[in-house]
Amino acid sequence: MERQNVTLSLPKTIIKKAKALALKQEKSLSSLLRESIEDKIRKDTGYREAMDVEIRRMEKGFHFGTGGVMPCSREELHERR
Repeated sequence: MERQNVTLSLPKTIIKKAKALALKQEKSLSSLLRESIEDKIRKDTGYREAMDVEIRRMEKGFHFGTGGVMPCSREELHERR
C-alpha cells in the first residue's frame, strides 16, 4: 500500500492524551490515528452499503403470499371488535 505523509494541527492536550493512549495500547501514534480513521471509514461505508440494500428491498416490495389480492377490505382490517 502506497503511503503519504500528512501534517495535522491538533491541540497539545489532545496530542498528549493520544500519545498516552497509543502507549497504553502498545502502538505508535501514527498507528493509533490510522486505525481510528480506517474504523470511521469502515463504519460509514458499511452503513451506506446496508442502507442501499434496504432501499433496494423496499423498492422491490415484499411478498406476503396473497398473490396480490387482499382477502379483506381496509375497513374490515381495521374494524374494532
